[in-house]
Amino acid sequence: MGFPESVLTKEERVVSHLHPHWKALIRPIFVVLLAIAAVVVAAVFLPTAGWSTAALYGVGALALVAVATLAFWPWLVWRTTHYVFTNERVILRTGVFSRTGRDIPLGRVNDVSFSHGIIERMLGCGTLTIESAGERGQVVLADIPHVEKTQSVLYELVEEDRARHTFDDEDRDAIVKSVKGDEQ
Repeated sequence: MGFPESVLTKEERVVSHLHPHWKALIRPIFVVLLAIAAVVVAAVFLPTAGWSTAALYGVGALALVAVATLAFWPWLVWRTTHYVFTNERVILRTGVFSRTGRDIPLGRVNDVSFSHGIIERMLGCGTLTIESAGERGQVVLADIPHVEKTQSVLYELVEEDRARHTFDDEDRDAIVKSVKGDEQ
């Protein structure tokens, strides 16, 4: 399930669209491999007569349940979690059946920081913390891929947004020129 482009405004463009880091899929892959190995071992070592057929079906059913709950569901959650950075806001969407979302306008972002331990550094991920003005304070996004680069991109987006929405001397001079031109 991809991110719906229909939630973007007319002038808004996606700069970065991320899912949590692939390390979230390590356990589900391990569960699938273990389930396959259990079924293969049961098929090879159980005798082919009598109750062993029922036991083989039981092992297969347990493997199927394990794959559905411990592998497929986490994959689905990973796939439906979106961290989208646009030129106007940070969009967070999570959930498979029911969705939860949060949008943070770039103008409200006060601080962007990251952290990662030794394992996360080796895997190329980390935790991104976005502190925003408002009731909810900060958002902590765990397992962000390329967290240092993402932090830099977000910082640049915040600075570009501030530059677009800040009244400075050039803006004042342009207004003065337009007013003087209208008076003549």
